[in-house]
Amino acid sequence: MSAFNVVRFRVKPGNEQEFIEAHRRMQPQLKGFVSGSLIRTGDNTFCMVGEWRNFQSIVNARPTMISMLDQVRGMLEDMGNNLGVTDPISGESVVRFGAPKAAKKRAAKRPAAKRAGGKKTAAKRKAGKAAKKSARKRSR
Repeated sequence: MSAFNVVRFRVKPGNEQEFIEAHRRMQPQLKGFVSGSLIRTGDNTFCMVGEWRNFQSIVNARPTMISMLDQVRGMLEDMGNNLGVTDPISGESVVRFGAPKAAKKRAAKRPAAKRAGGKKTAAKRKAGKAAKKSARKRSR
């Protein structure tokens, strides 16, 4: 099952836009990385959420993620409580949620040709062509 990493940041006042732009410029080439989003959670607070194919992909990417953090480290404030400038967590997904699926409409009992979108079978098409051909011959 997929895995996720979540990192909280507190940006120094006046550095918010630069922090966002730095993330826009990042082009992570991380094996197993599916997608990610930088989320603004307050005036100076952000959260990065990344989705990965599996937890081992996160473990393998940690050195690269640290070098990416180094690019913005100077823009960050200490989170306090002995956390440093980030509050990272990660783990495997145990339940996956999705948008509810629309209820399927029950097909009303109709002739097979109508259920198939009005398409005729090959035999009916052939019979129809033969009937048209004989009608043309009679009209001559």
